[in-house]
Amino acid sequence: MTSALLPIFQPAPMLFEHGEGAWLTTIEGDRYLDFGAGIAVNALGYSHPHVVAALERQGRKLWHLLNVYRIAGAERLAERLTEACFADVAFFANSGAEANECAIKIARRYQHACGNAERWRIITFAGAFHGRTLATMAAGGNGKYLDGFGPAVDGFDLCPLEDIVAVRNAVGPQTAAIMIEPVQGEGGIRQVSFQFLRQLRELCDEQGLLLIFDEIQCGLGRTGYLFAHQEAEVAPDIMTLAKGLGGGFPIGACLATRHAGEGMTPGSHGSTFGGNPLAVAVANAVLDIVQSDEFLAEVRRKGDLMRAELAAVASRFPHVVVEIRGRGMMLGIKCALPAPQIAEALRVHGKVLTIPASDDVIRILPPLIVTDEEIRQFAERLQLALGPLVGNAALKAG
Repeated sequence: MTSALLPIFQPAPMLFEHGEGAWLTTIEGDRYLDFGAGIAVNALGYSHPHVVAALERQGRKLWHLLNVYRIAGAERLAERLTEACFADVAFFANSGAEANECAIKIARRYQHACGNAERWRIITFAGAFHGRTLATMAAGGNGKYLDGFGPAVDGFDLCPLEDIVAVRNAVGPQTAAIMIEPVQGEGGIRQVSFQFLRQLRELCDEQGLLLIFDEIQCGLGRTGYLFAHQEAEVAPDIMTLAKGLGGGFPIGACLATRHAGEGMTPGSHGSTFGGNPLAVAVANAVLDIVQSDEFLAEVRRKGDLMRAELAAVASRFPHVVVEIRGRGMMLGIKCALPAPQIAEALRVHGKVLTIPASDDVIRILPPLIVTDEEIRQFAERLQLALGPLVGNAALKAG
C-alpha cells in the first residue's frame, strides 16, 4: 500500500490504538513497553489523568486565541517557569526548533541593541542537534541533515565538545553567543561536564557573549532536576524547552533574562499558535507534577535503579554493551553493534520501544512515571533481545 504521507519516515508496522502509563497497545491488542516516550516527549506517560483532565477542561472553553489578547494560562505558565529558574521572560512556540530560532534571534538582537550589530555569529558544538529548520540544522552542523538543502545558513561556528581552548580561539569580533545542550540527545547521550559549562559561562561573561542552553530534550525533570543545568550550578542567559513541557502536546518555550531580551520589542518576533490556551493548559498541568521536589527525587532514584539494572546487563554482554551514559532518566547504551539493530531486536523480541541515536547509542528515555517493576522488566527484555544478537555475531565471527 502506498501512503499519502511524505516519505521522510520509515515507520515500524504496528498501529497503536491507545496508551496508558509506559505502555502502548496496538489495534490487535499487543502491548509494548515504551522506553523512548516519543523522544522524551511523553514525560508523564500516556493518558495521565491530571493532564487529560486539563485538556478536556480547556477544550470546552478556548482552543485558540490571537496573541494580541492576553492569555491567562500563558501568563501563568511564564510566571511559573521563570520563578523556577534564572529567567525573567518567556516566549511560547510550537516546537523545539522554533524555540531555538527564537533564542538565536534574541542573541543577535541583544548585540544589536547594545550597539554591536556586527556580532551575530554563534558558537555551537560537534554532535549537537538543535532542530530541522534551515538555521537550526546549520547550528547543529551535521552533514547528514544538511545534505541536499543548498548552502548551510551562515552564522554558526562549530567547536569540539569539552575543548575550551578551541572555543576561546573561535571567539572573534562577530561572535554573539555560545549555544550548547547540557546533555546531548541526538548526539548520543553525551553529558557535558559541569566544569565545561562553567568555563563557557566565564568566557561569555568575559567577552560580553550570551550563553544559550538547549534543554529541549534534557529539561523538565529528565535528569532528576527541573532543568539539567541546575545540578551544575551554572545559569545561562537564554534557555529553550519543548518535548516534555507539553507531555505530548506540541509546545516550545524560550526563556531569557530581561537583560538578554532587551532587544526584543513589539513586532520583532511572533507566532500564530504559540502559547495558545490549549497548549499552555496542558503544560501547566504537566508542571503541576514535574516541578515537585518529591517527584524529582523519585526521578533521580529511579534513574539510579535503571543505571544499576543496565550495568548488570552490560556485565553479561561485555562484547555488545560498551558504555552506559547519561544522567537521571536520560540514559544511553553505547553498543558494539549498530544501534538500529539493537532497537529492532528489542521491538521484535522484547516488545520494547527505544530510539537509536548517533555514535551507536540506544536512548533510554522512559516516561518519568515509570515504575520500578517496569524498569526491571525492561532490563530483562533487553537481556533476552541481546542473547540472539550475541549468538549470531559469534557465528559470523566463527
